[in-house]
Amino acid sequence: MKKFVYSIAYCFCVMSLSGCVSNNNQYYWGEYETLVYKTHIEPGDVPPLVQIEQIQADIQQAEAVNKPVLPGVYAHLGLMYAATGEKSMALASLNKEKELFPESSVFIDGLIERSLNKAD
Repeated sequence: MKKFVYSIAYCFCVMSLSGCVSNNNQYYWGEYETLVYKTHIEPGDVPPLVQIEQIQADIQQAEAVNKPVLPGVYAHLGLMYAATGEKSMALASLNKEKELFPESSVFIDGLIERSLNKAD
């Protein structure tokens, strides 16, 4: 019985530590995950201008460490620009999302139509 318990404990330790071996992510995450969490939990605490600043900081940091940003980061940035009335910046960010992630083109085109062209 002791042998079984030690075996289980050993397996648990190996599995626990193996998750800490590498943090080699494909994308740069920065504070984006925390930002999205905050916007869903307490939306009023993170106005669009604050989100723009945080996302821009994450993009700059990603460039500094030579890693790509996550899919959706530029789309989020574009929507925040649209929320503040900065149509040209919004369109540039949304087009950057399409450039980096062409598979998102149909979705991004829909966002452009709904968020930028509705007032025209």
